[in-house]
Amino acid sequence: MYYPHQFIAPLGLQIFKDDQPFYFEQGGVLPELQIAYHSYGTLNAAKDNVIWVCHALTANSDVADWWPGMVGENCLMDPSKHFIVCANVLGSNYGSSSPRFINPETEKPYGMDFPRFTVRDIVKSYIRLMEHLGIDKISMLIGGSFGGHQAMEMALMLPQGIINQLVLLACSAQETAWSIAIHETQRMALEADATLYNNDEKAGAEGLKTARGFGLLTYRTIESYIQSQTDKDGRLDDFKAASYIRYQGQKLEARFHGHCYWFLSKCLDTHHIGRGRGEISEILSTLEMPTTVIALKTDMLIPPSEQEFLARHIPNALYYEIPSVYGHDGFLIEVEEIMKRIKNRTQ
Repeated sequence: MYYPHQFIAPLGLQIFKDDQPFYFEQGGVLPELQIAYHSYGTLNAAKDNVIWVCHALTANSDVADWWPGMVGENCLMDPSKHFIVCANVLGSNYGSSSPRFINPETEKPYGMDFPRFTVRDIVKSYIRLMEHLGIDKISMLIGGSFGGHQAMEMALMLPQGIINQLVLLACSAQETAWSIAIHETQRMALEADATLYNNDEKAGAEGLKTARGFGLLTYRTIESYIQSQTDKDGRLDDFKAASYIRYQGQKLEARFHGHCYWFLSKCLDTHHIGRGRGEISEILSTLEMPTTVIALKTDMLIPPSEQEFLARHIPNALYYEIPSVYGHDGFLIEVEEIMKRIKNRTQ
């Protein structure tokens, strides 16, 4: 296993290593698979208390850390009642097989030679982890943004009856042209940094900062920037908004890697639940489990129209739209409102 120096393994990180080859949808193979994950609580005797969480783009598997208020006593995910599992996605900087792992053929990190992967590849890795953990039933499968894409694919790839309840937040059935254009702009920023093609811990570092800045423009709203980043002293430079973007780029660069970000953005582009299956509306109609679909009214990245489409075609879906000044990031912040809607379905 290889971790860049910026990465400190979060407390409670667990490692599943599968020595069987892992074949990718787009070609390519890993001789073995590694999945990092966190679990909270205990699997009960009936094995029917599992909550499986799919995380967003640059998060890790420690859901209690990045989704505060969701995990704990009397929260939606209560370790005294539930066995909560969150696995780190393929290609990530946080412990699962990625471009920073050692290629046994070269004895160096894969770097930009890592196999390209899809959302379905990520879900296939989760299914291997499920088998390892002895999970054959999921009480609730939940994910927001990229995590929602994974949850949707997982619901389609597992046999009917495995998942009792599905929760989809701020996600879509197919990656939109708008989102793909944003990702390509971010990759252009990464590729403009010539160091991206190096194979070291700082490869693409400056490009990664810029790519993060582009992303941040779509995660929040104009109102949130005006409220929190407006200067009121008549300055001519060193604006709060500019400092904020640079600071957030530096924060991501300190904990992530340009290779991982590039590959994950390509993975996002592949999301299309109808690929090789048929019309999206017809595929959604096969999801028979009770489903809660939650949109953020001000989401500019994956707007509510995408979640309305999901709810319209999933037979047993309830749709909620939450007002939030935070836009797309609201799925991480508006925890009380989100829990209220989900509990309406579970109680």
